[in-house]
Amino acid sequence: MTTLRNRHFFLLDLALIPLVALLAFALRLDAEGIQDYALTILLFIAVSLPVKLMVFRKLGLYSRYWRYASVDELVQIALAVCLSTLLIAALLLGVALPLGLIRCPRSIPFIDGLLILLAVGGTRFAVRLAEQHRRRARHRGRQKERRVLIMGAGDAGAMITKEMHSNPQLGLIPVGFVDDDRQKHGVRIHGVPVLGGQERIPELVREYKVDEVVIAMPSASGSIIRNVLETCQQAGISARTIPGMHEILSGQVSVSHIRDVDIEDLLRREPVHTDVTAVEQMLHNGRVLVTGAGGSIGSELCRQIARCDPKTLVLLGHGENSIFTISNELRRRWPDLPIHNVIADVRDLDRLRQVFEVHRPQIVFHAAAHKHVPLMEENVPEVITNNVQGTANLLRLAETYQVERFVLISTDKAVNPTSVMGASKRVAELLVQEAARRSGQVYVAVRFGNVLGSRGSVVPLFREQIAHGGPLTITHPDVRRYFMTIPEAVQLVLQASALGQGGEVFLLDMGEPIRIMDLARDLVELSGLQWERDIAVVFTGLRPGEKLFEELRVEGEEYVPTRHEKVFISRNGSGVHCPVDLQAAVAELIELAHQGQDARIRAALQRIVPEYTLPTDMGPVEPAGKPC
Repeated sequence: MTTLRNRHFFLLDLALIPLVALLAFALRLDAEGIQDYALTILLFIAVSLPVKLMVFRKLGLYSRYWRYASVDELVQIALAVCLSTLLIAALLLGVALPLGLIRCPRSIPFIDGLLILLAVGGTRFAVRLAEQHRRRARHRGRQKERRVLIMGAGDAGAMITKEMHSNPQLGLIPVGFVDDDRQKHGVRIHGVPVLGGQERIPELVREYKVDEVVIAMPSASGSIIRNVLETCQQAGISARTIPGMHEILSGQVSVSHIRDVDIEDLLRREPVHTDVTAVEQMLHNGRVLVTGAGGSIGSELCRQIARCDPKTLVLLGHGENSIFTISNELRRRWPDLPIHNVIADVRDLDRLRQVFEVHRPQIVFHAAAHKHVPLMEENVPEVITNNVQGTANLLRLAETYQVERFVLISTDKAVNPTSVMGASKRVAELLVQEAARRSGQVYVAVRFGNVLGSRGSVVPLFREQIAHGGPLTITHPDVRRYFMTIPEAVQLVLQASALGQGGEVFLLDMGEPIRIMDLARDLVELSGLQWERDIAVVFTGLRPGEKLFEELRVEGEEYVPTRHEKVFISRNGSGVHCPVDLQAAVAELIELAHQGQDARIRAALQRIVPEYTLPTDMGPVEPAGKPC
C-alpha cells in the first residue's frame, strides 16, 4: 500500500464511488425496494462520479503525498466531500427531483457523502499507517527503544509526541503524559494518556518501566524545571528537555529538539515580552553598525537585528575569526541581507573614520570592550584605551556623521566600581550622556550583569573544570552575581534602545542575584556527578577588583520605570559627581594610558568617578571633581 501513487487513488476512487452509491441506497432501502430504484441509482452514479472526481482533483486530492498525511489533509478531504455532496444534492434534489426526472429519497446524497468520506479518508490514511508500521519494523532492533514519560501535556508536549510517532528512528516510545493540571488527567493526546501530576513520576516510572522523562514546558520558570528535575532524580530516572521559549523564538531550534537539561533551564525566568513593533520600526530599513560583532553579546545583537530587515548591517570587530563565523551564519540565515565585514580596532580613529565615511551608519550598537575584571587589573592602560578611548572615538564620529541612535553596552560593574574595568565603563556612560546633551540625538547606555555562556564567563569555566575531573575553583562561598541569558539580555537592550530619548542610562531587571556556589552545584549534578564527592571544591579568595555582590544602582541616582516592566531609567541625581570638564579629564586619562602609568591612571579614574574604590595598597590621590 505504501507504493500507491495518486493515479492509483484516482482509479481507486473511480471504483469506490459507484460502490459507495450502491451501498447508500442499500442502507436507505430494503432489499426489495432497491430494485425499484435501479434507474435512479444509475442516474445518481452518472451524476456523482464526474462531480466527485472533478472536485477531488480541483482541491488537490490527487496531488498530495499521503505517506505524511496529517490533520491538514483530513480537513481537505472533508472539504472536498462536503462540496461535492452539496453539488450533487443541488443537482438531484433541486433540479431532477422537482422536474420529475427521478424519484429519490432526499437523504441519499447525504448518506452517500458520509460513506464516501470514510472510504476516501480511510484509503488515504491507511497509506500513512502502513508507512509508519514499515518504518517501525525497519528500525526495530537497530537501536534500543526507550520508553518516555512526557512532563507537560500542552502544545509542546503534543508536538513532541507527534514527532516520536512520526519518526520511529528516534527510538522513543511515549507511554504517558504527566501534568499538574487536573482537568487534563485521564484524557488522551495523540493516543497517549495523561496519567497524573508530577508527584506520580516515581510511581509511573516503576509501573510503566520508563527509561527517561522529557520535560516539554518551554515557558516554565527555572524553579519549576528544578522541581521536576529533583523529582526525576529521586525516582532514579534521567530527564531531558526541549528548548526554552527564547531559543525557539530566536530561531535557533524548534520545539521538537530534545536536549539535556542545562543550567540555563534551571535559571530560566519568565519569558521577556518585547514590544516587537517598536524595535522593528527602529531597525527596519536602517543602516546599522555593531562593534564587537564577533563577541557573545555582539553576535546575538546581529542575529536579532537581522530579523528586523535593516538596509545594511556592518559587523565591526578586531578578531577576524569571530567576524568570519558570525558573518557566515548571518549570510546563511538571511541571504538577502547586505552584510559588510570590517576588521578594525575602536582605538584607531582614522580607520573608524573610513568606516563611517563609507557606510554612513544611522544606528550604532557599541558592544566592543574588555570585560574580564582580574585580567584588566593587570593591564590597566589597555582597558582605558579600549573601553574609554574606543567609546570616545565612536561618539566623536557619531556626532560628525549625525548618527541618529547610539547604544553603549554597559555593565553592573560600573556601579560603585572596585575595578578598573568597571570604572572605565562608568566613564564611557558619562561620555554617552554628555554626547547626548551636546548633539540632541538619542545616545543611551544599557547596563546589565553577567550573561550565561558568554566567552570567559564562569559557566564555561566550571564546565571545563568538571570535564577535567575538577577541582572547581570558587573565589568565595558567599559570592553572588546577576545572570541573564544572552538572547534575553539582547532583547532588552533592543527594547531599551527603542525607548530612548537621549542621555538615559537604562537598567535591566536582572532578577535575583544567584549564589555562585549554587550555580556550581547545579552544574555538577547536571553532569551526573555528586557534589563534593566526585568533584573537589577549592576556594581561591576574591581576585583584584572583584566584589562579593554586584550592584545595579549608583547612590544618588534616580530610577524611574519605563513602558517595559523589565527596563528602568537611571538619571543622574544631585549626589552624583563628575569633573567640571569631562573631555579634558578623559583626554588626560587616555594620555596617561598611552604612557603606561598605572597608579596615575587609577587616580585620574577616581577624579572622574568618585565612587571608584582604589586598591588598598595605593597612596593618596587628588580630590574628586565638583558636582555637575
